[in-house]
Formats: sequence, structure tokens, C-alpha cells
Amino acid sequence: MVACKRQLVVFGGFHESARDYIYYNDVYAFNLDSFTWSKLAPSGIGPTPRSGCQMATNPEGSIIIYGGYSKQRIKKDVDKGTLHTDMFLLKVEGAGKEEDKWAWSRLNPSGVKPTPRSGFSVAVGPNNRSLLFGGVHDEEEEESIEGDFFNDIYFYDLRKNRWFPGQLKGPKSEKRKRRRGRQAEAEGAGDEEMEKQPPQGPVEIVKEVVAEDGTVMTIKQVISGPAEEKERSESEEEEDGALGQQVEPCPRSNAMLAVKHGVLYVYGGMFEVGDRQFTLSDLYSIDLHKMEEWKVLVEMDPEAQEWLEESESDEEEDDKEGAEGGEEEEESSEEESEDEGEEEPHPSVQLDESHADYLSRTEQYWIKLARSNMGPEAKEKKVVKVALAMAKTFYEDSV
Repeated sequence: MVACKRQLVVFGGFHESARDYIYYNDVYAFNLDSFTWSKLAPSGIGPTPRSGCQMATNPEGSIIIYGGYSKQRIKKDVDKGTLHTDMFLLKVEGAGKEEDKWAWSRLNPSGVKPTPRSGFSVAVGPNNRSLLFGGVHDEEEEESIEGDFFNDIYFYDLRKNRWFPGQLKGPKSEKRKRRRGRQAEAEGAGDEEMEKQPPQGPVEIVKEVVAEDGTVMTIKQVISGPAEEKERSESEEEEDGALGQQVEPCPRSNAMLAVKHGVLYVYGGMFEVGDRQFTLSDLYSIDLHKMEEWKVLVEMDPEAQEWLEESESDEEEDDKEGAEGGEEEEESSEEESEDEGEEEPHPSVQLDESHADYLSRTEQYWIKLARSNMGPEAKEKKVVKVALAMAKTFYEDSV
């Protein structure tokens, strides 16, 4: 739905029942003066029936419709989904008359277009540009669907009819500092006997790690001051990369967007791992005029996310136990005792203990915790990856 002059315009959608489903490509308008609905009958060839498309208005007051998803039945109990990447313009013709007449026309934008996806979000930004964020591309197999989630930004110039990807430029102040530091090192490279410049203090870099189970974990990494020239050059390269992408929203679909004074706000969304869904509640912002860096306004709480998943897995286990009968009673008591054990505090970090030593000492605990969260069907490689990420996050928070 989109607001156009004194009307709210609704396009498409779908309805699904236990037996069948249907997709729509009709257009309705709600008059904000008379508070009445009316069905529009645009001329021309419009979009095919679909849901999940996004709408925006251009400076001339016309409506742009992009993308969407639909499926059709190929044979009994077999459906094929389609991701739409086409774009249409719904324009008012004969403005000023008693009754507006609408017309469809297809747009063929230039530039670098977004990759096919559904569940993306759209907002209208500054400089007559609409923007697209995130989404998911589902790879459908015979018995499963694997989703590839996105966290990129694409801009659509409403006047030029052109797509282009959003590129983060990185903080300018940090770039200038690093350039000046390299110049000073080059000038003083010939004087090895001179007194060395005292090393700078440690630099704290904030990274965000997304575990395979959808947990968003913010990690604070402290980089100590440089000692030797080789170590300094390596740390500069690492710092360049870390500062260039130090914080960004994890890939997601169905996020909520808003633009205020040229700043884009991204809240929440959904992420999937296998057949499990995770609802996000973090909040990010980025200045669309500068496009330098994302800012974290509200972080996702890893412990809260872990707790929510435990509740879901507990419910699933209860359902399975009820269906299988009394043979699982003993296993149920064991699982309950395991759950009670999981409520205990995580293994604490000992004094002056390195990350490698802590991981070696507690690795089996974190693998067991990750396995209980992800379920018995999760692959061992993913379980270990999640366990290592959880252990690293806890260690960094404890140091």
C-alpha cells in the first residue's frame, strides 16, 4: 500500500486456505476525503498476480511497483515459486477530471539491478531516490527450501529510472589518520637510531558476528599498539578492513524501514536456519547522504536470542514426546536435567587466561550448548561453528 495524493492505493496480495491459494493483481483505492473504497480499472498490461511486491511514488505522483512472489501448481501436490524482478508504473491520466483514469506501463530501468529476492523492504530516501534493503532468495529443492539472506542496499533513481548499489565509504576521519600515520613513518624510516615514537594506545574495534543459528553477537576487539614495522603494516591492513565493515546489520528479510532527515533506520526482521526462524529486534541507522558507516542504536541480546530458541526447542521436544508415548519418559527426564544444567552460568574466564586456553578448556560445553539450541538434525560443522562463535563472544565480554 502507498499514499498517492488524497488516496491510499493497494495492489495485489494472496489468499491461502487449507486446500488452495490464489494471487491477485487488482488495484483498490481508499479515498481519504470520503472514506470509501473503490476498485480501479487501469488500462494497459499490468503486473501478473503476486504478493510481497513493494510500492513507491515518484515526484510526478505516479506509483512504481517492483518485484514480488507468486507460485503456481504444476501437478498434484507440487508447486513452483517465482521471484518477480519486473517493474511497472501506474500513472494517472486525464488529471483534473471528475474521475481519474489510470494506466499501466512497464519500466525497463538501467544500471545495476538488485539480485532476485523476496521479503525485501523499501523506503523513499532523499534526492528523489527509493531504496531497497535486504531480502531472501529461496533455493527450492524437492523436499526443502534453503534461503540466502541479504543485507545490502540498492538505490533507484525515480527521475532517471536507474538502479545502483549502495557502497559504504568508511569514516573519513579514520582514513585521514591512517594516511598521516603512514606518511610520518615513511619520513622517519631512515633514522633507526632516533628515539622511537611511543606506541599508540589500544584501539577498540566493534564487530558483529552472526552465528549459524541466527544469533547476532556484537564482539569488541582490542588491537594493541604496534611494535615492529611488519606487525604495524599487518595491523593497519586488518584495521582498514575492520573499520570499513566494523558494524552492519546481519542479513535478514522483512525488516522495517524509515527515513528521517536523510537517515535510514532499519529495525528487526527475520532470519532462518534450516527449518528454524529467528525474529530480530535490533535497530541500526545510516546517513544516506554520507554513506560512511552503520551505527548500532539497539543491539541484539545474544542471551535473549539463545533463550528464545531454547523455549522453541523445548516445545518441539514436548510435542514429540507426547506423540511417541511413554517410551520417551526416561529420555524426557534426562532432557529436563540437561535444560536445568543449561540454566547454570557459563564457564567463567580465569585470570590471565588466553582465548585459546579458554576455548580448549570449555569447547565441549559450548558444543553441547549449541547442539541443544540447534537441534539433533543440525550438521556437526555448523554446530561447531556456532559453538566457537558463542564461546568467543562470552570470552570477549568477560575480559
